[in-house]
Amino acid sequence: MFPWLHGRFFRHTVMLLTLLLLYLCGVNTETHSTLVYVETGCNNSQVQKVQVDYSSTVIDHEYIVSFNGYYKPLARKRFLTAALHDSGVLSWKIIPRDNLAYDYPSDFDVVKLNDGSHAGVEALENHPIIKRITPHKKLSRSLKFVKDVDQSDMEDRECNETSSKMCPQTFHSSRSHNRKSLSLGATYWHSPARFRGRRLLRAVPKQIVSALQAEILWNMGFTGAGVKVAIFDTGLSEDHPHFKKGRIKDRTNWTNEKTLDDGLGHGTFVAGVIASYKDCLGFAPDADIHVYRVFTNNQVSYTSWFLDAFNYAILKKINVLNLSIGGPDFMDHPFVDKVWELTANKVIMISAIGNDGPLYGTLNNPADQMDVIGVGGINFDNQIARFSSRGMTTWELPHGYGRLKPDIVTYGSAVRGSALKGGCRSLSGTSVASPVVAGAVTLLYSAVLDRANIINPASMKQALMASARRLPEVNMFEQGHGKLDLIRAYQTLRTYKPQASLSPSYIDLTECPYMWPYCSQPLYYGAMPVVVNVTVLNGMGVSGVIVDKPRWEPYIPHHGNYIDVAFSYSKTLWPWSGYLAISISVAKSGASYDGIAQGRVSLTVESPPEGEETSPRQTTLNLPVKVQVISTPPRSKRVLWDQYHNLRYPPGYFPRDNLRMKNDPLDWNGDHIHTNFKDMYHHLRTAGYFVEVLGSPLTCFDASQYGTLLIVDAEEEYFPEEVTKLKRDIDNGLSVVVFADWYNVTVMKKVKFYDENTRQWWMPDTGGVNIPALNDLLSPLGMAFSDKVYEGDFTLGDHDMYYASGTSLAKFPDDGIIVTQTLKDQGHEVLKGSSVLNENVPILGLYQTVVQPNGGRVALYGDSNCLDNSHMQKDCFWMLSAILEYTAYNNLVQLFSNQDKVVLSPMDLPNRMEGNHLHRYSKVLEGHLGTARSRILPTCPRVIYAPSHPINKSAPSNADKIFSNSRSCFPLD
Repeated sequence: MFPWLHGRFFRHTVMLLTLLLLYLCGVNTETHSTLVYVETGCNNSQVQKVQVDYSSTVIDHEYIVSFNGYYKPLARKRFLTAALHDSGVLSWKIIPRDNLAYDYPSDFDVVKLNDGSHAGVEALENHPIIKRITPHKKLSRSLKFVKDVDQSDMEDRECNETSSKMCPQTFHSSRSHNRKSLSLGATYWHSPARFRGRRLLRAVPKQIVSALQAEILWNMGFTGAGVKVAIFDTGLSEDHPHFKKGRIKDRTNWTNEKTLDDGLGHGTFVAGVIASYKDCLGFAPDADIHVYRVFTNNQVSYTSWFLDAFNYAILKKINVLNLSIGGPDFMDHPFVDKVWELTANKVIMISAIGNDGPLYGTLNNPADQMDVIGVGGINFDNQIARFSSRGMTTWELPHGYGRLKPDIVTYGSAVRGSALKGGCRSLSGTSVASPVVAGAVTLLYSAVLDRANIINPASMKQALMASARRLPEVNMFEQGHGKLDLIRAYQTLRTYKPQASLSPSYIDLTECPYMWPYCSQPLYYGAMPVVVNVTVLNGMGVSGVIVDKPRWEPYIPHHGNYIDVAFSYSKTLWPWSGYLAISISVAKSGASYDGIAQGRVSLTVESPPEGEETSPRQTTLNLPVKVQVISTPPRSKRVLWDQYHNLRYPPGYFPRDNLRMKNDPLDWNGDHIHTNFKDMYHHLRTAGYFVEVLGSPLTCFDASQYGTLLIVDAEEEYFPEEVTKLKRDIDNGLSVVVFADWYNVTVMKKVKFYDENTRQWWMPDTGGVNIPALNDLLSPLGMAFSDKVYEGDFTLGDHDMYYASGTSLAKFPDDGIIVTQTLKDQGHEVLKGSSVLNENVPILGLYQTVVQPNGGRVALYGDSNCLDNSHMQKDCFWMLSAILEYTAYNNLVQLFSNQDKVVLSPMDLPNRMEGNHLHRYSKVLEGHLGTARSRILPTCPRVIYAPSHPINKSAPSNADKIFSNSRSCFPLD
């Protein structure tokens, strides 16, 4: 806890009064280290979940040692002993794992190195049988479900229909949200907020199976029989009345608690949605249920627990696996590798995409993996649920662009399922949507058991996506391929032939809103290439290749020759999938063209023959491409966003920009203009600016093409060559705008992240931004930021503003314009616990360079939270527009020109924190003899465009385009 949080006595009093009220209502309360549950008895038997811990943390001195194969315990011990024999490590041990997997060969051990960890890891990595050494992690992949009541559902629908910015948040998430209002008024029935308008609302169905027409398949005799479905969750009691006798085939416990039962109710609810046969019905009541208890009652799990349980699932030949959990840590390599191994063994994994909406860039792992079916949530009005995570995958940032996820969406709001002791309850969340899909997949699997040889993770995913129904006015990064349609999916599977397919199945950069953000900005000559990252699904086999190279085939009648296309793709498709990244640019011949250009990408996917086949399996795919081309905009309208210098969790601990968000300490949304800066991007486009993304060093762009370089919330270091080049660019007319955040070494040490289970501190690798690095970049201009941390409300002109853990200017040219305000010294509050107001804090600086006649302009502002959707309280888009008016057109608004003259007093500049580990995650730094130094500047990426193979015929119509990859083998009629 941060000591600067005010009102401790008040909070304690409120807590005691709340507990007393709950007691008088007959409420049972149970508090855990990572989550707090309140089971309400006054209104209904429902559970409210308050998530407190959500990331994964490293266990001190413990490592997962992955082997190249499966070996028995004695063999693994011999390998480890041999590897460490000459390492100098005297004290080490294998952590015992007391579970069912102990009796089987394993591909990993958990090793604790009590001394000489570095030498021990190095020795282990050099052993030929050992594949990888990874720190052992405690997983707090928060369970993705939330309380749901009628009021929440009503507000959810109204918010979706009206898009009101004042809609209260009625759900809880693993991250804090942009709460526009903390008023309790809307929680009362008589509140005017409930009656903002009359509308017909779809009744919430009593049975989720009826909403998806599961009865049609039941009446055909399909009820899940013959399919093994695994539920990785919090357990299930053996005698729960909602499950048919003998259907619970196996219950296993992988935790350190001595019970198989569910103490929380989440696992019971998930199992009920999948396979309950009475009261609140599940989809597949005759399926073989395999229960894997992988979370304790206080929501703790470990990577090793999952690895053992996953290995056991492979041995048990599980068909379908539901994982209603998720987290931001896509770099937990043993976990990710094991998910690949599961799907490679034909386990169809369904996972929740996350409950961190409506913020973009919030997709959870493993649902964001290509081989997993990632599920988002909708309500019963067929609107995307506000809690459903969305926005491109963020693995590929900052160099590329994310993949399309979620894969599909289904009902996840106010869904009825089994309660802990019997009876039904309603819950909401993507962990509810996930078992809806898992139950549907189990039912579908049982309906095509006569064709089981064609069912695999890719073919099932292909069928679900090809048969999904597109939701209107919703973009692809919110709905994926659309809403689950159970009956159309069945029809698709009945006639399915093994093939490859693409997701998305076409690229139309003119189709809004579905193709947002691609459709939001036309292409023009000289712009950074637009990257569309397409997933290749291979239903023909677990492995495959793209034969030869993809071909670019422009349609001559549709001016396709004005487009240049480059490819980057997976050399091997495994398991069941790969990627095809397509970079699209306007050719030089199209520099003056205005209009639509079309073509297609053609590629052939090949997999080895199976069964009695003698020749390889092949699918030739055509990916239609359609773009709008315009003449190159003037330099002043072009803004370049620096993505290269943004860092975030999970590689390291990069703290949140707003120190007030104590329960959300990590910065992990990707800091991309299409994720947590989405609204800022929309504002710039509406204002007529064209925004491009730089995914390489500052040495790799032609500054003469751009009016303004925008550097926002940058944590990365800078190459010396970048500093020199940027100064030269500014002298030649490039303007630069920097939005910074807090940086203070003492505060960084104060907000270190302590995990009570592992008893280990996580120290931040930077502050909100890397001020020392920014100061190096700005030093040739005579500018710098301080290490002061400020917070507070203020008014600038007619605009109410909020400074959220920002910094101040430490150096600025005397002939520049400086805006000051009275703010609270938040650094003092964090460290001393008392509040101090500082007057004349310099927060904004504007400067016209004078080295060259047409030199650029520079603007510095000390806080980026007003642009960032993550914890935004008051936006400053108006100020960004005013700054760009200055940097792009040298038009200084009167508000800034009327400022009093300010001369900054000399002050010491902040230094980098000694012993920080930024070099471990940096693209700029590398470790050298215990210190960090700059790497050699990498060569700039060179886009090699594919040869053009023109087609002198018209492009297919839109209707044909949508199903061009699926209609022949995925008949939907």
